[in-house]
Amino acid sequence: MTTHSTIARPLILVTSFEPFGGSPVNPTIAIAKVLVASTPLIGSHRFLALPVIGGIDPNSAWYAAARMIDTLKPDAVVALGESAKADRIHIETRAVNVRDSRIPDNAGTQLRNEVVIAGAPQMHSTTLPTQDMVRACESVGVPVTLSSDAGTFLCNELFFRLLERASGASTSAAHHNNFIGGFIHVPQLPEQASQRGGPHMDMHVAARAIHAMLHAVSANCLPKLA
Repeated sequence: MTTHSTIARPLILVTSFEPFGGSPVNPTIAIAKVLVASTPLIGSHRFLALPVIGGIDPNSAWYAAARMIDTLKPDAVVALGESAKADRIHIETRAVNVRDSRIPDNAGTQLRNEVVIAGAPQMHSTTLPTQDMVRACESVGVPVTLSSDAGTFLCNELFFRLLERASGASTSAAHHNNFIGGFIHVPQLPEQASQRGGPHMDMHVAARAIHAMLHAVSANCLPKLA
C-alpha cells in the first residue's frame, strides 16, 4: 500500500509488513490504514507495505524499501513490525548483523546463523529520537518500552539494512540520503491472539501511539531543515 499527496517537509516514510507465519492479517497494515485516515501530522508521510521476504532480490522487502528511499529521499524512515510476544509498543534501539529465523519467510527461505551484510558492523543503533517518542506515546495513554532486541528475523534485517543505508557505509554518494531511521514493534491484534494466544492491542490504540510518535519524529526533523 502506498499513498501519494503533495510533498511537504519533513517527509517521513513509514513501512509496514504483509501477513506472515500463517496469519491472514498483520497489525502494521491495519495501523497504516488508520493513520492514512487520521488527523494530518507535521510535514508529509508516505506508507509502504513490504513483502515478508529477506535478502536483496527484486521481490524482497529491502529492494522495495530501498527503491522508495531513493525516490522520496525522506528525512526519516520509521519501520513497523509485528511482535506476538509484545504487550506494549516496543521502540527498538539496536539492530544486529545476524539473520537467523525459526520460521521461513514468505518465499520459503529460512536462514540460520548468517550475517545481514558481510563486512558491516555487528550492530547499528537507531537514530530516531527515542526519548521523545516514549514521552509522546505515554502522553496518549499507550504503554511503551525501549527494547534492545529486535530479534533476528526480517524485522531486524530490515532495521539493520535501513541503518546501514542511512550511515552511507554501504552505498555510493548518489544513494546516501542522510535520513534518521528506526524500528517499532507493535503487539498482535486481538483476533490473532484469539487463535494463537499471547498479548494483544487494538489497532486503533496502536495507531494512536504511532501517530503520536510520528509527530515526535517529524518535530525532531524540523530543526535540521531550518
